[in-house]
Amino acid sequence: MCIPYMINIDVNSLLERFLRYVKIDTQSDEKSDTSPSTARQLDLSRLLERECRALGLDDVILEENGIVFATIPGTNSHAYESIFWNSHIDTSPEYTGTNVNPIVHKYEGGDIALPGKSGMKILAAENPDLAKLKGTAIVTSDGTTLLGADDKAGIAVIMTAAEYLKSQPDIPHGPVRICFTVDEEIGRGTVGLDFKKLGSKCGYTLDSQGSGIIDNETFSADLAVVTVSGINSHPSEAKGRGMKNAVKILAKLISQLPEEYLTPEKTDGREGFLHPYSIEGGVAEARLRIILRDFETTKLEEYARLLKDLADQLSTEYFPAKVVVKITKQYRNMREGLDKEPRAIAFAKEAMVKSGLEPKCQYIRGGTDGALITEQGYPCPNLSCGQHNPHSPLEWASVWEMEKAVEVLVRLAMTWG
Repeated sequence: MCIPYMINIDVNSLLERFLRYVKIDTQSDEKSDTSPSTARQLDLSRLLERECRALGLDDVILEENGIVFATIPGTNSHAYESIFWNSHIDTSPEYTGTNVNPIVHKYEGGDIALPGKSGMKILAAENPDLAKLKGTAIVTSDGTTLLGADDKAGIAVIMTAAEYLKSQPDIPHGPVRICFTVDEEIGRGTVGLDFKKLGSKCGYTLDSQGSGIIDNETFSADLAVVTVSGINSHPSEAKGRGMKNAVKILAKLISQLPEEYLTPEKTDGREGFLHPYSIEGGVAEARLRIILRDFETTKLEEYARLLKDLADQLSTEYFPAKVVVKITKQYRNMREGLDKEPRAIAFAKEAMVKSGLEPKCQYIRGGTDGALITEQGYPCPNLSCGQHNPHSPLEWASVWEMEKAVEVLVRLAMTWG
C-alpha cells in the first residue's frame, strides 16, 4: 500500500492571508468600460504582486489591466509538465463589499448569528455542509456586506500552496503558473488575458464551493440588454401628444416573460432560465439587463428569439417607440473542451483521494473563468476552495475546507510531476 506524502499546512498563515484579502474592496462594475472595471481591484492586484515577489516566485508580472502572473519554479531539470492555477480578484457587484468586517467563529453547531445591525443568521437547516464542520473555524462577514470568499478563498488557497511548495524543495513537481484575473463576476475575466502567458496547456480554477468538488460542466451564458426608446412629453399635457412611456413599455415586456418556467425561482438541475436583474431609465429611454443561461448552448438562441419577438410586438404596438434587444456572448459550457485533456479530471480526482476527500464531479448553475479559458483551448476544470453562499451577506467560508484545497493543489503539482 502506498502511503501518501504527508502535507502539513500552516493554517494560521492561510487564515491570516484570507482575512487580509477580504478586507480589500474589489467589487467589479459591469457598467464601466475600463479594464479593470474598477480601480479598486488594483489594490489587491498590487498586494498580490508584492506577496508573490516576497515568496521568491519567478516571472512575476502585474499587467496594466490588473491581471497578475507568477511562476512557482519546478524543483529539478526533468521535463515535468507545467500547469496553471487561477482565481479572480473581483467580488460580486450584487451586494456591497465595502468595509468588510470578517468574523471567525468556532463552530459548535446550530445557526450562526451575524452581529451586524441586520440581525441575520446563517441557518444550519439551509446550510447542510455545516453539519460536518463542527469544531472547526467558519468565517463570515458581520451580515452587512459580502464576505468576499468568492473568490478570495481561492486566492488565499493558491498563495498558501505556492508558499508551501517554495518551502519544500524536495517535492518533485514541474513549473506551476499562477494567474489572478479581474472582472470575472461581470463576465470579463479573460478580457485582455494573454493566454500564452499561462505557460501550460491545462490548469485549474479555484472558484467552487465546499470541498472535494470538481466542476466539469457549466452553464452557457449570454447577456441581453433590452433598450426602449420612448416618446416623452410633459405629463401635464401628455394626453393626445403621443407620449410613449419607455418605463411602462419595459414593464409590459417583463410581465410577458414566463413565470412558471425559464425563471431562476422555478428551475433547478439542468433547467435554463432568463433572469432580469437590472433596470434603469425614464420615460424617454429605459434599459433592462437579462442574463440567459442553459447547459445547452443552442437553447440560448431560443431565449434570444423569445425576447426579440416580444420586442417586435411592442415596437409595433407602441410605434413610433422602439424596443431593441442586443445579445452579448458571455461564456460557454466547459464540457466539450475538457475532453481535450482527460488527465485534468483524472489527476484532480487522484489528488483529492490522496488528500482524504471523496471527489465529486458535478455541473454548476453558473460559470467561471475556467469556462472561458477552456473555450480558448486550455482545459480548466473548477475546484473547491471552501466558499459557500456566494453573492450574499450570508456568505461563509470553511477554514478546514480551504486547508484541504491547499493540500489538493500541492498534490496536483506532485501528480503532474
